Amino acid sequence: MDQNSAMTDSHTFKHEAMKTTFTLRLLHAQAKHARDAANQAFALIDEIENVLSRYISGSDVSQINQMLSGQTLFISEACYECMHIALKIYIDSDGLFDITLGRQIEHQKNAMTGVVPTLEGQLMVDPKRPAIHCVEAGREIDLGGIGKGYALDRIVPLLRDLGINSGLVAAGASTQLAFGENSWKIELTGSTNMPVVELKNQALSVSGITIQGSHIVSPRQAEFTQYPHTRIRVIHEKAAYADAWSTACLLMTESELEAVKDRITVHCG
Repeated sequence: MDQNSAMTDSHTFKHEAMKTTFTLRLLHAQAKHARDAANQAFALIDEIENVLSRYISGSDVSQINQMLSGQTLFISEACYECMHIALKIYIDSDGLFDITLGRQIEHQKNAMTGVVPTLEGQLMVDPKRPAIHCVEAGREIDLGGIGKGYALDRIVPLLRDLGINSGLVAAGASTQLAFGENSWKIELTGSTNMPVVELKNQALSVSGITIQGSHIVSPRQAEFTQYPHTRIRVIHEKAAYADAWSTACLLMTESELEAVKDRITVHCG
């Protein structure tokens, strides 16, 4: 996915985190000011990764995945908020976006052979305080389908506070978020139906079997033989929602896609 824009005072900065490259294109008259703001945004992304990554020892998610039956774990506000968003999309997508498929996701990511791990255990998100209750041990979560978008949502208010009034921030090739008064044209590679998307205070997320399909596990695994779509593009005002919905929509039938178009803008192909 390429971004094309002929804007003055546009400064680009890159940072490796969450197993991808974050790219910030910030509009500001002073390059040094933009760089300082980008560095603070990257520091926040690193903080979020240290909380949300299942691969970092001591992170909230890694601790959740090691909980025993009957335990309660207090977590950071960031992890709590991200899980609340994931839970809402789980409900709205009729279970197609499910962060509790951690063991199956890991099995598929690593192309493991043998029987796909069965789902067991139960976790409960406390409705009143930032805590997770382990009702029954065994369930593991993976926020890979929402964490990058959530990080983009979190850095935009910080950038605004630092005097960056407009920009385009991206997590790899999959999710981008435009903010401010400027519109940003996004060129979609490999697309025939809608090669250019114009974003203004919106997020765009793309999922496809050639992009990250091997990492996407369907909760309908028993009857799931192939992806209903090869490529899905979702536009939403929030990057976390676009990120998660693009995963869910890749697994939806045509009638299911029609049913959710009142919540999101979605395109196939």
